[in-house]
Amino acid sequence: MQNTSKVYLIPCFIDEAAIHTIPPYIVDAVKDCQSFFVENERTARRYVKQLWKACLPGQEIVIDNYEWFTIHKAEREVQHTFQQKLKEGKNIGIISEAGCPGVADPGQLLVKTAQEMGAELKPLVGPSSILLALMASGMNGQQFQFTGYLPIDNQERVKAAKELEAESKKKNCTQLFIETPYRNNQLIETLLKTCSPTTRLCIAVDITGEKEWIKTKTMAEWAKNKPDIHKRPAIFLMLA
Repeated sequence: MQNTSKVYLIPCFIDEAAIHTIPPYIVDAVKDCQSFFVENERTARRYVKQLWKACLPGQEIVIDNYEWFTIHKAEREVQHTFQQKLKEGKNIGIISEAGCPGVADPGQLLVKTAQEMGAELKPLVGPSSILLALMASGMNGQQFQFTGYLPIDNQERVKAAKELEAESKKKNCTQLFIETPYRNNQLIETLLKTCSPTTRLCIAVDITGEKEWIKTKTMAEWAKNKPDIHKRPAIFLMLA
């Protein structure tokens, strides 16, 4: 029997003050859902309330009318619950903490489950720091690779940076990666000490926020004026 459920992949703002980056039609998907699977229930509830208020002024949302489940990296128990809701014919919304579900996000395992069960997947338009940074970097947008987090161990991080730079040079490929905000400055130090002075590095900070800036320079240029982006959300792009 064909599964009649819809699974909406609902984007979330990257910056909390940037509700305007979420298209109004997203609220229609929220209305059509009965259950939500989210990274953080408290912030997801707040986000849905904020979205509803922005798109439907004067109308109140009864937030407890929806079922809420926390993804927790989609452990077996959560996946089982997700499967059960699909079997019940429920329409489900998946919401990540920032950006788009399934992209650098634990929600991808639930999407895989939905595909296997024949549910209808509805990816919705919203902000992605990966794409926004790539668009503004001036780097190769035809060939690019997102690596996620580099290793925490210094030696392993140096090795990973060298490998990414070598692959970038060989394939003319833009390398994208991220770091925990409180380790941003250490990552920049590693890149400046490890990579060629002519390799280009784009640093995109506070994307969609009021203090957003996106700058591309060579490693040598960055070394002359190192930025302090401690505890600020950022994404890094490299092209050798």
